[in-house]
Amino acid sequence: MLQRALGHDGATVGAIGYGAMGLSGVYGPSTDDDGIATIHRALELGINLLDTADVYGDGHNERLVGHVIADRREQVVLATKFGGGPIEPGAGLGRPERVRGWLDASLRRLGVDHVDLYYLHRVDLDTPIEETVGAMAELVTEGKVRQLGLSEAGADTIRRAHAIHPISALQTEYSLFSREPEHELLALTRELGITFVAYSPLGRGALTGAIIDTADLAADDWRRRAPRFGDAYLDVNLRITKALSPIAEDLGVTLPQLALAWLLRDDHVIPLPGTRCVANLESNAQAATIELTPADLQAIDAAAPLGATAGERYPPEFVAGLNA
Repeated sequence: MLQRALGHDGATVGAIGYGAMGLSGVYGPSTDDDGIATIHRALELGINLLDTADVYGDGHNERLVGHVIADRREQVVLATKFGGGPIEPGAGLGRPERVRGWLDASLRRLGVDHVDLYYLHRVDLDTPIEETVGAMAELVTEGKVRQLGLSEAGADTIRRAHAIHPISALQTEYSLFSREPEHELLALTRELGITFVAYSPLGRGALTGAIIDTADLAADDWRRRAPRFGDAYLDVNLRITKALSPIAEDLGVTLPQLALAWLLRDDHVIPLPGTRCVANLESNAQAATIELTPADLQAIDAAAPLGATAGERYPPEFVAGLNA
């Protein structure tokens, strides 16, 4: 697996990471056996950046990940997050006096004594970022955390946080289905030496070709609440997939491989796909071997230009926390 640095002085990780959220029923049913098999295979393939969060499955995801890596902790660069979920004014999820408690609970569920990368999942709009990151930095000093990250933070927040303690990673949605980070965040993270971890790099499944309409989503699938997957916008947005399909076919690759290879063109980006299927995981890993030519990139850009996707990424209760 192609290797990439995590932040300025952090670990070297596989250029493709693994997002475990889908193992806790967010995108339909999943079994723990599926999760165990998939994570084991990921590590065999050199996909060693494993990403979870306390909010995924109300703790289930961390417990599952912890169980899977219990006998192979040294192979893993382990990332988790705190302070996620809908934005509720006054909830105070990022208050400094609460940060230690969030981490200690995660460590218990994961069954480890430290995490390699600890993210603030969503910026607490009621708490200065300096206070939250200051408390997170104390955990680095104590050895409970190796590196710090932010998720869905805006440019000003990132700069202020980075001034308190080096931020190693920014995790934000980025794909050919969601190119918003190209407005500002990609350039900023490169300037500051922050690795850009691209979650939902396959457009929450939109870039796989497996979604034709909302009927393809399970009744309890989270995407049914996301405007981009609603009846008002989905048909328009899937034109991106249809336009990319012949490019992938001409190159002899799958649509997901094309989407991941496009992200990997930037050497400070680590895509973080998630899957419950070992075969899909193995196919995703092959994207690290694909080299796109300038002509390929031009064709991809024409098929999926910046701003082509319609509708908000999240339901209204989550929007305030995006790029905050």
